[in-house]
Order: sequence, then C-alpha cells, then structure tokens
Amino acid sequence: MQLEKFKKAIKLFNEANSLDPNKELYNEVEFPKELLYAVRMSEQLNKFAPDANEALQLAVCCQHICRWEIPRDSYEMNRVGYLTWRKDLKDFHAKKAAEILEECGYSQDIINEVSFLLLKKKLKKNADTQTLEDVVCLVFLEFYFAKFSEKYPEEKLIDIVQKTWIKMSEKGHKAALELQLPEAALALIKKALS
Repeated sequence: MQLEKFKKAIKLFNEANSLDPNKELYNEVEFPKELLYAVRMSEQLNKFAPDANEALQLAVCCQHICRWEIPRDSYEMNRVGYLTWRKDLKDFHAKKAAEILEECGYSQDIINEVSFLLLKKKLKKNADTQTLEDVVCLVFLEFYFAKFSEKYPEEKLIDIVQKTWIKMSEKGHKAALELQLPEAALALIKKALS
C-alpha cells in the first residue's frame, strides 16, 4: 500500500462526504450523514476483514460518496424507480471515486478495482465484492435497521431482512448474529430467519 496516496484519498473522500447537508445525531454530536456512514463502514471493515486489501478499504470509504446529490425522490416512487436510482447511484459513486483516486495519482488498475467493487460486480463470486456487501449489510443492521423498522409494517421488515440475508456470506451471517442490537430488532431478525 502506498500510504501517502491512501491517506490523501481517504481525506478527499471524507471532505466530499462532509459536504452532506443531511445531518445525523450520534452520541449527541451532529455529523454529516454520509461522512458518519463512511466512518462506520471503515470501522466495520476493520473488525470484519482486518486484512482487507487497499482497493477494498478505499471502496468501503466511498461506498456512498456524495449520495445526497442524487435524491431518491428524484425518481418514481415505485420498484422500477428504486432500482433505477440504485443503479444510477452505483455508477455515480464509481465515477466520483475514480476522479478522486486519479487526482491522488492511483494507477488505472486500482481505480478499475475500486469501480468494480462499487458497482457490486460478481457478488457471491468475487471475495472482495462479497466482503463489501457483508460490511454494507452489517452497518445497515447495526446502525440503521432499528430506526428503519419504526417506519414499516412487520411483514415488510421481514422481507427486507430476508433479502439482506440472501446477499450475505456465512461469515457475514455469523457476524450479524453477534451484533449488539436492540431487543426488538434482534427479535425481528430471528423471526425473519425462522
């Protein structure tokens, strides 16, 4: 790993995400939402796959880079609109990340590798793509699921948990069941898996 390049890239990713106008309160401190998400992703990766390679570490940090620039409500509020939005976001994150990595002097090989991961190519077939997806799911379950579950009926939540579970590896499943979750969230997850 070229430490100087890596540090610069992480710094630029964080600077970009710190411009998020959406805020989230965590431990009574207000953070730009996507900056906090990136920190959580990196911390989760360090726990889940401490030996992750450079491209994966970079991809985890810029997974949602500048996400607020493409709001969900700018697409139709239906399944097709949702899927189109998700695809456009992946393309957008990959392009944005590539620009920053290029600015940091990264080789095209690393840029291509990070883009490959952000586009979630070969899920279940590529170990790094799978690790990224596991980390995404773990961060969702640990930090966002409880709040998310306040908005939807139980049957929808069970469906979401089951779809999340399918995307994860066995190692991801094991880590998910070891998360410190609120009682209600854990009960819902167990119900979805039974």
